[in-house]
Amino acid sequence: MAANLPPDEYVALSREYSELGPVAKAVSELRAARSELAGIEELLDDPDTDAEMRVMAQEEAQELADRLPELENRMLVLLAPKDEADRKNAILEVRAGTGGDEAALFAGDLFRMYQNYATDHGWRVEIMSASESEAGGFKEIVGRVSG
Repeated sequence: MAANLPPDEYVALSREYSELGPVAKAVSELRAARSELAGIEELLDDPDTDAEMRVMAQEEAQELADRLPELENRMLVLLAPKDEADRKNAILEVRAGTGGDEAALFAGDLFRMYQNYATDHGWRVEIMSASESEAGGFKEIVGRVSG
C-alpha cells in the first residue's frame, strides 16, 4: 500500500501514526486499570472472600483508584488538539538586559539551557548570530531550532 502513495502523503500518514501510538497506549492502560478495578470490586462483593484476601484487595483497589485520575489526565493531554506551529522551526533570541557582565553571563547560561533542552528532545540548534561580552557571556545570541 505504501508504494502507491505519494511521498508527502506517506510522510503525513506516518506522522499521524506516530502521534496516535502514545494515545492508543494511554487508552489501553486506562482500560486495563478499569478492568482490573472492576475485577477487584467483584472479589470484594463476593461473600466467600476471606478477610486476608479482602484486605489485600482493598489496598489494591485503593492504589488503582488513586492511579485512575492520572491515567485519565494523561490520555486527555494526549488527545488535546495539536497546534500546527508545533511542527515548525523556531528562532530563539536571548539578549542580556540591564546588568552588564552579570546579565551577559546569565544570557549565555540561559541560551545553553535552551540549547541542551532542544538537543535532549532531538532538535537541532544552529547559532545564527552571537555578540559575545568580555566576561564570557553574550550580549545577544540568536539561534534556529529545527527538527
